[in-house]
Amino acid sequence: MMKVVHQKDSISNQEWNKIKEYIEAISYGSVTVVVQDGKIIQIEKNEKVRLK
Repeated sequence: MMKVVHQKDSISNQEWNKIKEYIEAISYGSVTVVVQDGKIIQIEKNEKVRLK
């Protein structure tokens, strides 16, 4: 079973803004947030290009 940890103000505005920026910048793909010890240590953006 997964443990959910809630910490007040554990994610900075800068981190939220970067995640939002990545989500808004891609048409197809994914944004992955890597967490270690309850802290964001990495944000990955994978963009896919659709060929029609």
